[in-house]
Amino acid sequence: MNETIIETQVTYTIEYQGKFYIIEHVPARVCQETGEQYFDPETVEHIHEFIKGNPKPVRIIETPVFNYA
Repeated sequence: MNETIIETQVTYTIEYQGKFYIIEHVPARVCQETGEQYFDPETVEHIHEFIKGNPKPVRIIETPVFNYA
């Protein structure tokens, strides 16, 4: 298999202290064949520190939650 990795921006989701956060426009490397996303350790650390700082969101969305039955 010939993997093709591209540099792009993606949406990153994380759960922290019982809340879900969505961070848009996160730099990542993405495999075009599998969709697998790869992040630099510095990027992930920056996201974690950002969330811990309790930033003001650009918008808030509501989403349904389901149990897997």
